[in-house]
Amino acid sequence: MNGDPWASLGTIRVRLIAAMAAALLPVLALGAIQSGMAFNHEAERVRETLGSAAQRSAADARARMESADILLETLAPGSVGFACAQRLAEIAERIPGYDNLIRFDRNGRVACAAGTVPSDPARAERPWFNQVQTGGEMVITRDPGAVYSDKPALMAVVPAYNSAGEFDGALAAVIALASLQPNSTVAALPPGSEVALLDAAGEYLSLTDPDAFAPPPVGWQARTHAQGSYVWYGRTDGQRRVYIAAPLVGESLFVILSADSPGLFSWARLNPLTGLILPLLTFAVVLGTVFIAVDRVVVRWLIYLQRIAALYGRGRLTVRPAQAGDMPLEIRDLAEAMETMADAIVGRDASLRDSLAQKDALMREIHHRVKNNLQVISSLLSMQQRALTDPGARAAMSDTRQRISALALVYRALYQGPDLKRVDLRPFLEELTAQLVAGESMHGPAVRTELHADTLMIDPDRLAPLALFAVEAITNAQKHAFAGRGGTLSVDFRVGGDEAVLEIADDGDASDQALAGTGVGRTLMTAFARQLRGRSELVRNAAGGVTVRLAFPTPHPAMSAPSEGNQQVA
Repeated sequence: MNGDPWASLGTIRVRLIAAMAAALLPVLALGAIQSGMAFNHEAERVRETLGSAAQRSAADARARMESADILLETLAPGSVGFACAQRLAEIAERIPGYDNLIRFDRNGRVACAAGTVPSDPARAERPWFNQVQTGGEMVITRDPGAVYSDKPALMAVVPAYNSAGEFDGALAAVIALASLQPNSTVAALPPGSEVALLDAAGEYLSLTDPDAFAPPPVGWQARTHAQGSYVWYGRTDGQRRVYIAAPLVGESLFVILSADSPGLFSWARLNPLTGLILPLLTFAVVLGTVFIAVDRVVVRWLIYLQRIAALYGRGRLTVRPAQAGDMPLEIRDLAEAMETMADAIVGRDASLRDSLAQKDALMREIHHRVKNNLQVISSLLSMQQRALTDPGARAAMSDTRQRISALALVYRALYQGPDLKRVDLRPFLEELTAQLVAGESMHGPAVRTELHADTLMIDPDRLAPLALFAVEAITNAQKHAFAGRGGTLSVDFRVGGDEAVLEIADDGDASDQALAGTGVGRTLMTAFARQLRGRSELVRNAAGGVTVRLAFPTPHPAMSAPSEGNQQVA
């Protein structure tokens, strides 16, 4: 568990919230289904309400037409003679909705009228006049051939007969369309309903609100006549509305009702206590509750224990979860298990430290004894050397004794140093060089030493061949360059990145044969260089002497950090 609780989808928060969401999805789906059914039921109710209102409005308008038919038939016998115009004017004034009442003779001429009648010489040839003349029933027309009113209107015409039963003209009533328009404030209509009259061409003749109506769809007339009413949906000014049409006068005039038709989400906003909002609110509340509960009861304690475990990882094993008493039982058990584990680690750590201390003491004792044994061997060889008379044998015995002394110095550096596994090469080279130069100073001229060495911690496996290489190089310089004359011995050790270089130089007069020699010393130096996985070479330096160079990979031992010790934290 890392510091960011949302860094992985596998966290406790995410898994528990996902589980609760999956458990609540059926409830949410059921609420959505119920809301959809309620929405469809509401939409169907609106359609039925509009349909019945449209049928009722059309019926009211047709009833007004029929009342006009009765009125005209009643007026027909007495619509000639003196004071005819006055009588018709009085009737038109008393009965609202009639813009004019007109009596035509059999030739289509105006016999009398309640108001002004436009001139129309071809009136007798108009289709509506011929239909009245031959049909004997009321004829309603939207296009009488002339303008009989300054407002949208239609004309209802009935035939008039004389005493002999012959066609004697017609009686016409000019009816304003506004008087036929249904009332949009009827309680049965949905709120926001609007009403309009529409002709067969799809042109609105009269409407209560122009912004509430859109052009009708293609084929609406045929569907209206076939079904008695026709419902469709449209948009006007960005609002979704429902429309229903019903025939008013034959195939030429229709009544259109328009009402708001909100979508599912708009309807849900208008009905906040429906089956959709409550499940959504419940869903959100439950998920929020789960999130808070998981965070307060589980996650924050796990993060707390994670910090304690991080302290354990840094060696602070005496830290204890002081807030364990406030944790839930299961997490408290985990905290107690961590305490027990820390105590066990502390015990094992103390035991291991004791064992390591004993081991260090034993190793130091072993190195000390090995050093003492090597010194005993060196002393025996020194005694043997003094008993020899052959110069070659004495020289060979001296070389062997110096090599053994160098190994003894390695073991002394190990048991006297702070670390049994690593030795600082700089003081070791200083002591080794001083020991070799001092050993020969009693047998000849003095040798001056110049030494420079970088710090490098090196293990015994590399230190031994390096020391023996230095012994061979210094011994050869003492034999060939400084014998009988003295001189300057230069020891330079440099660490440069991945490679370390040891150079031992003298200022003697080296011959080409000495540089190309293949003696025992040269063979040993080559072997020691290979043991260090490096390379060696002998070259003539600027002073005329020999420089022995050893280059090998720089060792990078893993330095152990000092123990911080345990700390008690409340």
